[in-house]
Amino acid sequence: MEFMLGRRGEVRHGVAFRAVIALITVSILAALTTGKAEAARHRHAAAKAASSEEESAESAASKQNVQYAEACVMEPVTGTVIFDADDHKPWPTASLAKMMLMYIVAQKLDDGSLKLTDQITTSRKAAEMGGSQVYLKEGEVFSLDDMMKAVIVHSANDASVAVAEYIAGSTDAFVQLMNQKAAELGMKDSHYYSVHGLPPGAGEQPDVASAYDQALLARALIRYPQILKWSAIDTAPFRNGTFVLRNTNHMVRTYQGCDGLKTGFYDKAGFNVVATAKRGDMRLIAVVLGTTHKLTNFKMASELMSQGFLNYDMHAVATKGQPASQTVAISNGAVPSFKPVWGGDAAFFVKRGEANDTIKVDYKLPATISAPIKAGQQVGSADLLENGKPVTTIALLAPSDIAEQKSSLVGRLLSKF
Repeated sequence: MEFMLGRRGEVRHGVAFRAVIALITVSILAALTTGKAEAARHRHAAAKAASSEEESAESAASKQNVQYAEACVMEPVTGTVIFDADDHKPWPTASLAKMMLMYIVAQKLDDGSLKLTDQITTSRKAAEMGGSQVYLKEGEVFSLDDMMKAVIVHSANDASVAVAEYIAGSTDAFVQLMNQKAAELGMKDSHYYSVHGLPPGAGEQPDVASAYDQALLARALIRYPQILKWSAIDTAPFRNGTFVLRNTNHMVRTYQGCDGLKTGFYDKAGFNVVATAKRGDMRLIAVVLGTTHKLTNFKMASELMSQGFLNYDMHAVATKGQPASQTVAISNGAVPSFKPVWGGDAAFFVKRGEANDTIKVDYKLPATISAPIKAGQQVGSADLLENGKPVTTIALLAPSDIAEQKSSLVGRLLSKF
C-alpha cells in the first residue's frame, strides 16, 4: 500500500514560469538573428527543453517527498503492516533505545518485582551523563515513577542509567537484558549497546533497530496501560516543581488520539519517532526514522496514520470478558454447562468498504470438560480467519470457579460396591 505525500503543485508552478521565460527569450533571439524559420526551430527546442526541465523537476520533487530513511505503520491487534518503506534496515535508534528500558520496567511492574514507589539512588555514573537530562546529583533519590517520567517524557539519559543500574546492577548487565528481550520479541534487525541511545564514542557501536522492529516493540509496550499513562503526559513537575518535564513527542499535543510513545535524535540518526494513536476502536502505530529536519518526523507520522484511519476499520467480534456464543458441557459438575468468555478483544482489521463475508471465527472447544474448573482457566480457543487464513488466536476462559457435584449419601455408599 502506498500513500502519495508532498506538494508537487508548488514545483510545477515554478517550473512553468521558468519555461515561459526560456521560451520568450529564445524566440526573441532567434527572430533577430535567423528569421522566422530559425525562430520556429528554436521555439520548438525551447519548448522541448522546458518540458524536459519540468519532468526532471517533478521527478526530483517526488524524491523529496520521501523525507525519511524508513517508515512503517502497523495495526497492533493483528500485527498487520499497512505501510512500509525500507522497514527492515537497521537504523541508529538514538533515544528510541529507551523504549526497551520502558518495556523491561513495564514487565517487572506487571510481575510485581518492581513498584512505582521504589526509591532509586543516583550513582556517580548516572549523574555524569550528558545530553538530555534532569541534572541528577550523585546520591539524589527519586521514586521509580518520577524516574520513568523523566525517561519517557523528557528522554533523560541520567534517569535511564539510574533505573538500569537499579534493576540489573550495572548498565552492561542491563544491555544484555535489552538484547535478550529484543530476541524474544523477534526483533531481528536490532542490537543495543547502551541504555540511553547516545551517539557512540570512539570504538563503540551505535544502537540500531529497524522501523519494523520498533513497531514490534511498540506493539508489546502498549499492552501495559502504565506505559501509555506516562507517554501521554504533556508536561509534569520534577524535583518538587523546580524543573518541568515537557514531552519531546509533539504529537501528544498536535495529533488527535495520540498517547505515545517516544522520540530520538542525534546527527547521524536524524529525527526519529515512534507514535501511537487510538481513534474509536482502532489503534495504529507509526514509525518514522531519519528525517533531516525537526518536526518533519511528526508531520510524516501524522500523515501516515491519518491515511490508515481513513482507509481501514476494525470489525469487532467480541471484547475481553464477553461470553462466547458456544456452550461447553461439564461432567460431574455443580452445573451442567457453561459459556466460556473471551480472554482478549477479538476483531478483524479490514479495508474500509470491503465485504465482511470473508471473515469468520473457528471455535476450538472440547465437547465436555470435567469439574472442578478454576476461574480464568483456559478451556479452548477461537481462531479468527480471513479468506480461510488465520489472523489471530484468542484464548477462551472459564468465567468462574465450577465445583464438582457433591454425591449423595446413597451415591457414596453405592460407589463402594
